[in-house]
Amino acid sequence: MMPDTFFIHGLAGLGGYLLGAVPFGLVMAKLFGLGDLRTIGSGNIGATNVLRTGNKLAAILTLLLDSGKGAIAVVITVYITDDPFAGYASGVLAVVGHNFPIWLKFKGGKGVATTLGVLLATAWPVGLGAIGVWILSAAIFRYSSLAALLALAAAPALSLQFALPQHHWLAGILCILVWVRHHQNIRRLFKGEETKIGSKKDKAS
Repeated sequence: MMPDTFFIHGLAGLGGYLLGAVPFGLVMAKLFGLGDLRTIGSGNIGATNVLRTGNKLAAILTLLLDSGKGAIAVVITVYITDDPFAGYASGVLAVVGHNFPIWLKFKGGKGVATTLGVLLATAWPVGLGAIGVWILSAAIFRYSSLAALLALAAAPALSLQFALPQHHWLAGILCILVWVRHHQNIRRLFKGEETKIGSKKDKAS
């Protein structure tokens, strides 16, 4: 890789991280006068926790913006570099930025919406398939966290079927990132302590 190309790819990757690190959940909570999202519910900065405030519009906007930043990071990087694999890297860094934002002392969200945005931008059938698994799992089991875990676990298999051969590596990395961030939810699921969607005692997702 030539020095100029390396610089451009590096700059695109940094841009992906910084874009992913924008805490849209906190921004929406602030704009809608909902208070500091980190002191509400699970303290998470994602759309599910915004929904716990009771403001559905703010939650929907957070969901769209969090997923959009993952997709935009990929699209802009591919446009600048003309390299789909650089887009993959930028997408992963956008998820890392959401999960570990520099602005919040690296204490961020769990990356589900941003990950789905990256999947939609890199291989839309895979993204739609993962969203379908999430919806079906949420409807059956009523656990948001379990739905996310199953959706991202399905992504590598969907990738092998509907995307470029190399895409399953991207899906696998994204799956690992989401599962690692859900380690507390996984413990609660095994203990039977995870709360269901719509529960008044809903604490984390």
